[in-house]
Amino acid sequence: MIAEALDKIRSTLPQGVELVAVSKFHPVEALAEAYAAGQRAFGESRVQELLTKIPELPADVRWHFIGHLQTNKVRALVGTRRIALIESVDSENLLRIIDSESERAGVVSNVLMQVHVAQEQTKFGFLPDDLLDFFRRRAFESLRATHICGIMGMASNTDDTARVRADFEAIAALRRRILDIAPDLRGFDIVSMGMSDDYPLAIEAGSTLVRVGTAIFGERE
Repeated sequence: MIAEALDKIRSTLPQGVELVAVSKFHPVEALAEAYAAGQRAFGESRVQELLTKIPELPADVRWHFIGHLQTNKVRALVGTRRIALIESVDSENLLRIIDSESERAGVVSNVLMQVHVAQEQTKFGFLPDDLLDFFRRRAFESLRATHICGIMGMASNTDDTARVRADFEAIAALRRRILDIAPDLRGFDIVSMGMSDDYPLAIEAGSTLVRVGTAIFGERE
């Protein structure tokens, strides 16, 4: 079932688009089934749940943290030394804490800057102007143990396809504007956007990484 779902989704992904299987709230057995079907990147949104799953799966799993990260959980997350990408950096304060904890742990953390373009007020992330200002000020130059690999965002939760497409296009355009501001950025390549319901639109707009859960694992338990 999970293997079939993965095959179906992979068949729709162009070359260069990575699939992260959003495994939050799903049991380790489901992740093991996806792993057996060749999936290696998994997305989790709660540090405690992630800590219990890491030892249960093989060492070559690439763990992505995709949820709102509380500052008091950064040390535990970074300390695993197993996180491939923290996708949800939504404030400068959080970025600084990730950097200091990464330096303390002797690791380099790869992160994405989360941008908020959706209509809902509940989603986290930098407003586009604030994110542009961060790069204009070259605030990234003070990072010692963190590499910013790109940006992440979500579209508005709506059936309005035009609105969803516009949100994704705005996120992709923001990455291009950041590179105009700071053309010396290296490895700023990832545009993480698109989920089970809307990832084809995200890919059309320039996504390089899609986060798909329900379409792989079914509804959460």
